[in-house]
Amino acid sequence: MAPILPILPEVLLLVLAILVLVLDPFLKKDANHRPFLGWFTAIGLLVILTLNILFAHPADPILVFGGMLRFDWLGFLFKMFFIFAAGVTALFFMDTEKLNQRAEAYLLLLTATIGMCLMASAADLVMLYLAIETTSIPLYILAGFLSGNDKSSESGFKYLLFGALTSAVMLYGFSLVYGFAGTTSMYDLAIHFSNFDLLAVGITFLVLTGLAFKVSLFPFHFWAPDVYEGSPTPVAGFLSTASKAAGFAVILRLLTAVFPVISADWSMILAVLATLTMTVGNLIALVQKNVKRMLAYSSIAHAGYAMIGVVAFSQLGMASVVFYLIAYILTNLLAFGIVGIVGQITGSDDMSAYNGLSRRNASLSLAALVAFLSLAGMPPFGGFVAKFFVFSAAIQSGWIWLAVAGVMNSIIGLYYYLNVLKYIYLYRMENQDEEHHPVLVSRPVAIGLVILVVGVLLIGTLFGPWFGFANHAALNLF
Repeated sequence: MAPILPILPEVLLLVLAILVLVLDPFLKKDANHRPFLGWFTAIGLLVILTLNILFAHPADPILVFGGMLRFDWLGFLFKMFFIFAAGVTALFFMDTEKLNQRAEAYLLLLTATIGMCLMASAADLVMLYLAIETTSIPLYILAGFLSGNDKSSESGFKYLLFGALTSAVMLYGFSLVYGFAGTTSMYDLAIHFSNFDLLAVGITFLVLTGLAFKVSLFPFHFWAPDVYEGSPTPVAGFLSTASKAAGFAVILRLLTAVFPVISADWSMILAVLATLTMTVGNLIALVQKNVKRMLAYSSIAHAGYAMIGVVAFSQLGMASVVFYLIAYILTNLLAFGIVGIVGQITGSDDMSAYNGLSRRNASLSLAALVAFLSLAGMPPFGGFVAKFFVFSAAIQSGWIWLAVAGVMNSIIGLYYYLNVLKYIYLYRMENQDEEHHPVLVSRPVAIGLVILVVGVLLIGTLFGPWFGFANHAALNLF
């Protein structure tokens, strides 16, 4: 195996980022250079995705680069979906005025993607922390990228403050791990944490605090609504999907490699955490009138659903988490893509902005139907199959009450997802003249939406191969 293959995605992403930065000054005099940068980034990511699928898929799991990275199917699968999410987000950037005017936005997107790829493969605590910061710092900047917008500035500042605090807590946990174990290699640490004692519990709590913030688990969820609302909508979509999936990739690897005994003993605590996360997210989402805030609380609830598979702590449980995150990336990117279009046209993210959308753009309304029904867990969409596997894993492991809690929360979620569709399909604009106010979709955004709609339907109907990949990734964890 060529030594470059384990880090081929990161190398190619770095090359693409440098090309974007180098090309930008030469395009300044060209009035049409802004769309070129977006297309260049998106097509470059597609090429990277194709090359990695063809040439860089792993065989048996191995540690590479002095044990800093693990080359396995879990990391590979997550990397492919991070690159995919970045490609779709780059298309959405092209329709957001202050993002498509700056090459730095694409550069920050690519840098964050590099960090996420390293997070998914990190096998050493030092590498893991560097990867988390490589992901977080560009996202802090992107969240506050709209410099003339007070909400965006507040969003970036809040995200930076809370992110820095939780990163410091997590880094303190890492320092204790090294101090007591004498190593930072994740796959050498399990023997030092084979007992469920006070020290191990304390260290686990410190480490999980930082990761719980990344995936917005209760009670570390409070940052998400304000940050998502103030961020540029494509950035909020990327934050709620790829960033959350990267956090779960780290949680899966840490709990199985470093804290396997503690994870089994902590199951009840994690189960309560998952239940509270689902319930708090869904109940607060019920009363939201701003669609971006509603999707923020929805994303908190979905973190709780994914945690159910972690609590099951079995191969099926871990496979269901991976599959859930794949379906969630596709579905929530689709939802935020639609929100971005409506926000651009109407200048508002309130639900009333969706009045009569079915008459203003029937195709966009159909995409919204797919997105929100999939988030609600309705067949034949990807969200239904994902929830089915997660709940099945909980039942198989004896967590019947947790599966019931998940089903009950899904019913609550169904209400506020259908509420958005009510505005789209049943309500009319004030003057009932929707034909004079069409919602037009630009070509790059339309391509992104079509890809995501097809993906959500594909995951929901032909789910066998996708769950096979997820199962193969989970097998590498044990």
